[in-house]
Amino acid sequence: MNLILQGPALTENQAKELGAVEPIAARAFRLRNFPVHKSISSWCEEHQVDHAFMPEGRRFADLRLVAMDMDSTLITMETIDELGDLVGRKPEIAAITARAMRGEIDYPESLRQRVSLLKGLGEDGLLRIYDERLRLTAGAETLLAACRKHGVKTLLVSGGFTFFVELLRTRLGIDYAISNTLEIANGRLTGRVLGDIVDADAKAAKFRELARSLKKDQTVAIGDGANDLKMMAEAGLSVAFHAKPVVRAQASCAISYCGLDAVLRLFE
Repeated sequence: MNLILQGPALTENQAKELGAVEPIAARAFRLRNFPVHKSISSWCEEHQVDHAFMPEGRRFADLRLVAMDMDSTLITMETIDELGDLVGRKPEIAAITARAMRGEIDYPESLRQRVSLLKGLGEDGLLRIYDERLRLTAGAETLLAACRKHGVKTLLVSGGFTFFVELLRTRLGIDYAISNTLEIANGRLTGRVLGDIVDADAKAAKFRELARSLKKDQTVAIGDGANDLKMMAEAGLSVAFHAKPVVRAQASCAISYCGLDAVLRLFE
């Protein structure tokens, strides 16, 4: 297995402490045939370095599907928490969000609770959050550009809301998406979600649908919360991105310090 090291401040001399290195990009290095049994977690944590073990010869160009979560993965925030800020309920909503992402409470029930607290918010608040607060995660556009270049299909999965997902899908050229729809009446949120809630099972089902004709090692899934785990388990490579401990523990690898473009550098 090859060891991939990446970090915002990682130097070649630091990487050489672990063995002979091949530069991949600025702040990213490959160590070939690194002993998998050798523990390097403490070293990586001390130096704020992301690491991953990858089989020899895995190429990004051979992928056919990359799926990712939206909130706190493709974008830097939880949109429902920011909507809650507009109605003065952000701390309450954010606390429920955090519990749901750690897997401590049922996701559909957590979503219903949070959406109910948004009742009465004008639908113009959605656009205000998109225009004023929504920011793409560092490296997101680089990763998506590489997908387009190599013909890799992209899937955006979200337990969040169609309003934001569709704007991002169009803006970024994402191929497929699945998300929840807020009910709006007379220009205001009713506090309810329309139709079935997109939860962990729905995310995994959509991923399976798109990956049905693909080899498992042609697929990647990226997420940060417990409701991404079932989808991530379907992928050839699962990436815990700035994720909760329960997600890092079950993923193929974790990216905790770098941006989304770090996914590119895992491959040859």
